Amino acid sequence: MIMTRCLFSPGRYRRHLLLATAIIVTGAGTARAGAAETPASKGRAIPAVAQTPPHAGNSQPAGAPQGESGVSSSASADEQIVVKAKRRNQMEVISGGQLGALGTKKGLDVPFNIRSYTSSLILNQQSQTLGQVLENDPSVRTTYGYGNFSEMFIIRGFPVYGDDIAINGLYGITPRQLVSPQLYDQVQVLNGASAFLNGAAPGGTGIGGNINLMFKHAENTPITRITGDYTSKATGGGSLDVGRRFGQDKAYGLRLNVAGLSGQTSIDHERRHSAAVGADFDWHDDRTRISVDMNYQNQGVDWGRPGVFLGSGVTHVPRAPSPAHNYGQAWTYNELNYIFGMLNVEHDFSKHLTAYAAFGGMGGNEKGDYSSLTLSDGRTGAGTSGSMYVPVVQTNESTRAGVRAHFTTGPVKHEMNAGGSGLWEEFDTAYAMAWGSSVATNLYHPNYAAPLVQNLVGGDINNPKRNSQTRLYSLYFSDTMSFWHDRIALTAGFRYQNMLINGYAYNGGGLTAHYDRGAITPVVGLVIHPTRRTSLYFNRIEGLAQGPRATGANVVNLGQIFPPYKSVQYEVGAKYDIGRFTTTLAFYQTSQPNSYTEPYGNEGALIFRADGLQRNRGVELNINGQILPGLRFNGGATLIDAQLRRTAGGENNGHSAIGVPNYTINGNLEYDLPFLKGGTVVGRVVNTGKQWVNTANTLHLPVWTRFDLGVRYTFAVQHKPLTLRFGVDNIANTRYWSSAFNGYLLQGLPRTFKFSFTADL
Repeated sequence: MIMTRCLFSPGRYRRHLLLATAIIVTGAGTARAGAAETPASKGRAIPAVAQTPPHAGNSQPAGAPQGESGVSSSASADEQIVVKAKRRNQMEVISGGQLGALGTKKGLDVPFNIRSYTSSLILNQQSQTLGQVLENDPSVRTTYGYGNFSEMFIIRGFPVYGDDIAINGLYGITPRQLVSPQLYDQVQVLNGASAFLNGAAPGGTGIGGNINLMFKHAENTPITRITGDYTSKATGGGSLDVGRRFGQDKAYGLRLNVAGLSGQTSIDHERRHSAAVGADFDWHDDRTRISVDMNYQNQGVDWGRPGVFLGSGVTHVPRAPSPAHNYGQAWTYNELNYIFGMLNVEHDFSKHLTAYAAFGGMGGNEKGDYSSLTLSDGRTGAGTSGSMYVPVVQTNESTRAGVRAHFTTGPVKHEMNAGGSGLWEEFDTAYAMAWGSSVATNLYHPNYAAPLVQNLVGGDINNPKRNSQTRLYSLYFSDTMSFWHDRIALTAGFRYQNMLINGYAYNGGGLTAHYDRGAITPVVGLVIHPTRRTSLYFNRIEGLAQGPRATGANVVNLGQIFPPYKSVQYEVGAKYDIGRFTTTLAFYQTSQPNSYTEPYGNEGALIFRADGLQRNRGVELNINGQILPGLRFNGGATLIDAQLRRTAGGENNGHSAIGVPNYTINGNLEYDLPFLKGGTVVGRVVNTGKQWVNTANTLHLPVWTRFDLGVRYTFAVQHKPLTLRFGVDNIANTRYWSSAFNGYLLQGLPRTFKFSFTADL
């Protein structure tokens, strides 16, 4: 409800009001198409309006030929159905989103760069993972985690692990490796540090940005939507989306989502399966809003294509193999199961004071046999593949509570936010690996060998014991002061964060590491509105991550725990928002501490230091919305200079960080065909600049570009809308390495065909 008020667009409201008026005037045949769905109506009960034909009791005007009115009415009704279904399927990116301690805000009014990708975009692009949704964002690139198939995201040159993706502002309750996007109404991307807004992320990432998911909830317009889809080479799936509101003033809501897929992907031999079920309930009256979300997700990958690691002696980046080529081992797999959900409560004590609370939890059960290919010769592709089995059992609880007050002191309006958050995480794991043996293989001519004997075991792989325990507590306070008829808004605040982290031996033994540190992260933000549709903004905000622990051979300060890493970000930008079109231009600098080892004395000893620094500077341009009637664009460009400073002995000072492209460009274009009512063509280009593969900056990946094309057609069948979609990703079947982050090469997907249909019943 708060979101709908904040993202409310007057221009969009006027267009929908005119459409609603036209529906009422045209009579019963048109009225059957239903009320126009607007952002302002989502999550709020609106009394039904009696739609009575102008000629009550008479189905046609006097003097009209018998039967002609029925044909005309049916055609008019079907045309309205197609128009509304076509509008609902349009690509839409909203400026604004959920900003943690500050609540849900419109993008034009906050000193941060935030945008939200909607469920209609997810549906129409037939996205099967969160990474496929974020392919639309010019400031985000996707790679894999260490040796597995989990998605990891790079924002402003810094990683965001799956552990550090939030749901409705809560960390710790999101599936850890892969996310099924069909359960979510919005995928929100915040560019920049967010320690004050969201607290420290449990995985220690999120320095360059944050990803937040919002569950679907029932809207005022009932929905019964069935979707079937097919993806080459042989993956079939579908989904069911049902939403209803009940009771007086439609106070009760229920939304049910079921989605699944199974089959071989466009990569040779690789198979994936997934199943997701979400049940979302909500209730509200004039002062209170309550929602309960309960979800289950299963994801699995068999014979997945892994990342490629370059050995220390490699002096040449290998040429990417054929796009569909699979150099993984046949026995590799993962199986991921999660149960997760949350409870949200908001209560307005008055128009000036609101209290809120949220509680969420997640139980995860993962297992997988993983194998990465390590190259020894970049020209011939020769290398080896190892083997490691890892089971994980995870139990997380997360909570947030606070108050938001609005009041005025003289000419100054205040919005004060105060509250706290807590996260409890237990991580149980073990491992079994093939020590001293490997599979001799080749990037271009793989040797698909039998499974290796895993002769080195840590912990109980059949019943993993506690390996780590994390406790994160924080308190926050902020005041946003508005002056001069809301043309100027100044935000100032801070968050105190305490981190308690314990490590335990794999065999279920005693404590091996203990970390208990706290830090204060302040924020200052300024927004100036030269006009109602524009704003200039500035922020100074920090990121926070757990400090390192000294490790390594011959390290004299082995085990020393360092204070939390505090990253400092400065950002200035400008925004333009007219409702149907938005654009943001941002300039930023983020400085992130890092660690290294260097020689200590003359006896071959080393010392572990946390004195390094990575400084990322960049420019971002985001453009979203309708350029001309029937023509929509989403995308933008980024330039980034990720520079290493204060490196060990100064050897790599001034070099670029591994895997951070010097520029990225995304462009998504939709065009409604004027000669085919309900027809839309879609095009997308993704371009990524040079990425260094090593800190010495002697190896790099070349620039790569990918083109996607698609078409969508909406028509009426028995007075119900039906949408057909066909798309081709990487239409040129280009072979390329998409990422080199952390020194792992990840190959881009081959040409992939997608087909789906959606019927609204």
